[in-house]
Amino acid sequence: MIIRSLIIDDEPIAIEIIKSYIGEFKNIEIVGVYNNPIEALHVIDQENIDVVFLDISMPKMNGLEFLRNLNEHPHIIITTAYREYAIESYELEVLDYLVKPIPFNRFLKSVNKLTARLLMEAQGAKPTTDFDQEPHIFLKVEKKLIKIFLHDILYIESLKDYIKLHSREGTYISHKSLSSISEELPSENFIRVHKSYTIAIDKVKSIEGNLIEIENKRIPMGRNYSKYAKERIIKNKGNLLNEE
Repeated sequence: MIIRSLIIDDEPIAIEIIKSYIGEFKNIEIVGVYNNPIEALHVIDQENIDVVFLDISMPKMNGLEFLRNLNEHPHIIITTAYREYAIESYELEVLDYLVKPIPFNRFLKSVNKLTARLLMEAQGAKPTTDFDQEPHIFLKVEKKLIKIFLHDILYIESLKDYIKLHSREGTYISHKSLSSISEELPSENFIRVHKSYTIAIDKVKSIEGNLIEIENKRIPMGRNYSKYAKERIIKNKGNLLNEE
């Protein structure tokens, strides 16, 4: 799936940073770059644009005024130096709100969110059997972005400032927090069961006491997570349990 994007920003340095970040993703195409949001209006009307990376503070028309002038708009990711417009932006149904200077890891999280949303929309409109269209995230492993399909993920464990993601395809270590990656994953399929573990609900083989079995790994459930986690797992897989 190719994601068609626009960048609307009047800061040359910010534009170059966003362009360099987008360049890390082979499936994101930059259709155009505009310093003036008014000039971008006709492109959105005439072209099939999936996402706009939109600054707020710009001459002639700011980003929020631009949004209000769109009848039907693509997904919007705000890129701004100002935090105070966040609530107003979300009321206008933006997908994400990035505050400059934008770290790459935060940009990556936003792209993962965008990709998941577009795939959900595409599958809702027209079912597909194309394996490459299955829901996935990108995980930065050393200097490489690795595509990981959600249905392959078994569980993720925290290693202080890193995570270790265990999947059917292998194990990946990334400089990322467990809370951060847990937020990127759909809550209907994944659940935090311990301060150090997030699991794929459908991969649970059994529960015994406060231990969850996935593959050959026994994963502890924390006291504060146990009751809700068991309810979610049992509801998802009613035939499993060896529970005390």
